[in-house]
Amino acid sequence: MKRCFYIILMLMMLGGIGSLSAQSLNLERSTIFDALAETGAGKGDVVVNQSPAIEHMVGTRSGSNIERAENVTYIKTQGYRVQVFSGNNQRSSKDEAFRKENEVKEHFPEVHTYVTYNAPFWRLRVGDFGSHEQAYYLLRQLSDAFPKYGKEMYIVKEEVKIPVQHNQWDY
Repeated sequence: MKRCFYIILMLMMLGGIGSLSAQSLNLERSTIFDALAETGAGKGDVVVNQSPAIEHMVGTRSGSNIERAENVTYIKTQGYRVQVFSGNNQRSSKDEAFRKENEVKEHFPEVHTYVTYNAPFWRLRVGDFGSHEQAYYLLRQLSDAFPKYGKEMYIVKEEVKIPVQHNQWDY
């Protein structure tokens, strides 16, 4: 009796695994319209009426993670920056953030700087790094160049723009 129970249990598990892998293969659709048009047991019929221009636009990413600027392609990804300044004084923080940005640009012109306002804080963040080690290297350089900012500076995790390296055969 126990043997029959185990055999039935194994067959049910194998059947469940096979159906899961088949489902995962069938779920990949190119647009929402393809997914809606999928037929099967327990699914109703869906009819979508729209202009061909809208159907053509669906499936393209409006908020893509790839950006092009000045003949350089960037990919947006989670990475690291060095926060140089953060202040919430309504009267002076904005000016201080931009003043510190100019000082950093004078010493490190090749590094990107970002002044942002997220109420109530003005922040200056520097760099676009894929690894914590790269951000730490800049943090050490900034600490040496600006010892008076040393206690305020630290590494933050944020969405960054990393340049994509192309070889001569890429188009």
